[in-house]
Amino acid sequence: MWPDPALMRLRALAAGLAFIASAALAAPPETPGYRFQIVTGDTSGTTTRIAEDLYKRLVPTFAAFRTELAQRRRLVLVAIGPDALRQAAARRCDCVVIATFTSSQVWRSIVADLPPARAKGMTAVYAEPAPADQVRLATLLYRRPVRVAAILGPETGFLLPALAGQAEVLQAKRDDDVGDLLARTGRSEVLLALPDSAIYNPENIRNILLSTYRRKQGVIGFSADMVKVGALATTYSDIEDINAQAAEMAARFVATGELPPPQFPHYFRTAINEGVARSLDIAVSEEARRFARARP
Repeated sequence: MWPDPALMRLRALAAGLAFIASAALAAPPETPGYRFQIVTGDTSGTTTRIAEDLYKRLVPTFAAFRTELAQRRRLVLVAIGPDALRQAAARRCDCVVIATFTSSQVWRSIVADLPPARAKGMTAVYAEPAPADQVRLATLLYRRPVRVAAILGPETGFLLPALAGQAEVLQAKRDDDVGDLLARTGRSEVLLALPDSAIYNPENIRNILLSTYRRKQGVIGFSADMVKVGALATTYSDIEDINAQAAEMAARFVATGELPPPQFPHYFRTAINEGVARSLDIAVSEEARRFARARP
């Protein structure tokens, strides 16, 4: 008896469906996409603004590299400020940490207490300007190379390589008097201030600025706020500048699996105290006012 053609077609269809079902069962489940997380230390309006802008910048990067990230199965934590950095550093996870809005001194002090293996998974966009950009600004303001002095405390000695060839460095000891240290910089036309709590703090910053002002010594500050209270000038990075760089670092890690080293801000603009400049007999050029490096 010849087999019924209709029955044969039904059997073939059943066999095909069984094959498809078995293949589906054998296929591994879809691996969820790799995650990033923004860690905050408070709920202030500024922090919220930073986090919202940062989120928008990170989402496209992680979506574009979904497959590679799924394979690596690692988490990227972006910490906003010192408190958030401490929280992120204390987490037990297969993750890397990108710190933002934290000075180099504070970042180093936090990372120094971590086990070496954990410290390797930490990097940062420092909050303060790059010394090389600050010295370049001083040159533009004075329209010539100037003698620049910088004071490093016991906890900021790591900045010495960044200042090599840029400034005459005075390395302070813990019991040194700040007034005496400043007097020793008197031969320099410019004092490059660095965020070192042992040297510059809210209690003495005004006295330091008055002292240098009397000596006709310009201070290149480390924040726009310092310029408002009497420093000559500074380069500074806004929220979007820092966030753009942090997103670039995350993208590099996603693409290569290698975490970029800690770095000073790449993108910045300039703030100048025009009144202080006039008192120092500095005719500010448009080139100095426009000194900047715009983010893409």
